[in-house]
Amino acid sequence: MSQRTDRVADSLRKELSVLLMREVRDPRVALATISRVQVARDLGHARIWISVLGDEETRQQTMAGIEHAKGFLRSQIGRRLKLRVTPGLAFEAERAHADAFRHAAL
Repeated sequence: MSQRTDRVADSLRKELSVLLMREVRDPRVALATISRVQVARDLGHARIWISVLGDEETRQQTMAGIEHAKGFLRSQIGRRLKLRVTPGLAFEAERAHADAFRHAAL
């Protein structure tokens, strides 16, 4: 990745974290944490990994809440970051943290 994409990814991670904590009123996303962000070279797409504490049902509900808020999040990112093109957001559940948590409980 270039310096530009790294800076945009870092800015996206920070802004999305603030938005999820303070702006999104859906209780399903309360346990969501952004673990990493990857931005395409052309800055047209961003892939965001979400870490969720809890079981599979909680993870699915949280991801449904985030998908429901995707349009709001993208519009707010466009306003706050003032990029020429606001990247499309693709959210994925981070599995590594959940697997590590489950194995630690055994």
